Amino acid sequence: MSSIQANSLGVIEPQLYRHAEAFLLQNGEQLHGYELVFETYGTLNAEKSNAILICHALSGHHHAAGFHALDDAKPGWWDACIGPGKCIDTDNFFVLSLNNLGGCHGSTGPNSIDPSTGEIFGPNFPNVVVKDWVASQAHLADHLGIQKFAAVIGGSLGGMQAMQWSIDFPERLYSAVLIASAAKLSAQNIAFNEIARQAITTDEDYCAGDYQQFDKNPEKGLMLARMVGHVTYLSEDGMKTKFDRDVKSGDFEQGANVEFQVESYLHYQGRAFTQYFDANTYLLMTRALDYFDPARAFDGNLTRALENTTAKFLVLSFSTDWRFSPERSQEIVDALIQARKNVASAIIESEHGHDSFLLPIERYTKVLSAFLQRSFAELENSAELLATENEVDS
Repeated sequence: MSSIQANSLGVIEPQLYRHAEAFLLQNGEQLHGYELVFETYGTLNAEKSNAILICHALSGHHHAAGFHALDDAKPGWWDACIGPGKCIDTDNFFVLSLNNLGGCHGSTGPNSIDPSTGEIFGPNFPNVVVKDWVASQAHLADHLGIQKFAAVIGGSLGGMQAMQWSIDFPERLYSAVLIASAAKLSAQNIAFNEIARQAITTDEDYCAGDYQQFDKNPEKGLMLARMVGHVTYLSEDGMKTKFDRDVKSGDFEQGANVEFQVESYLHYQGRAFTQYFDANTYLLMTRALDYFDPARAFDGNLTRALENTTAKFLVLSFSTDWRFSPERSQEIVDALIQARKNVASAIIESEHGHDSFLLPIERYTKVLSAFLQRSFAELENSAELLATENEVDS
């Protein structure tokens, strides 16, 4: 039976963009073309001025909203926020969501064929960084005829992409929304990512990254990596509310084969992850997280890195997010204020930790909706003013 609700986008068909020309990466390596899988929601207006780009987080992909089939059990990962009448309102906006370069959901990545060898890239797929993703996204925007986005929005790693967009292409976005993000990872965050990578690369089935050639998958390592990551996305209060010390099975009094509910949950999440995510992609994505630091090119000065931005910024964080804490968002806000940029910010109360950015929390969606509605009104007013000026000139 269909899970599609009245305010859903319904069934969505993924699309494919092929970039035939060579693509030079930040590390000096070159891809002989690439492909990006993407989805669109809503209608692009005649002026092509109402487009919003959604940048996904670490394990995200192009399927952000709607369903791929009538009998799908779950919609896209941000369906709570994207759709008609929702905070990212497809009655007003044309929304673009893609699977990043290096991903494992159809875009060119470690599972793709290397044209120079005829074999899959595997561990030989070049390292990509956030600047590479933004550059490839700009090519996709060119293909769609979008010269300027009404907004570029992202949570976590997606927020880093939105920031990089504002720096690299200041003339190509009207606003930037950075949610539960940071200007660079803390040492603690890098440490968690390294533990996850070690779990994968020390799995006996990893085979130095060539596991597919041996018809293997480092499931134990990938499962452990996901479990470690997932714990960091939750808050202590949220875990207490959801699981506390509840026992799923076993004899607690005898201490025999006891499994707590939280253990069962993590095992389920870890096993499920190994069925749809690629280990080499996980390594690639976590390295891109670690390397992101736009201030590095400006002697560590984030204010200078943001000096040439022209976007209006919305920076959102969540009270119990310890992986990307409100203090890290405040660093971005402070740098934008010092650079005399237009910035609004809010800390949203939530018990759900870093995962809060995926959830339809009322104050969160209201703040995001108000910011986008105001942006949409400003864009419409500026378009009407331009049209009037053109009539006067003629």
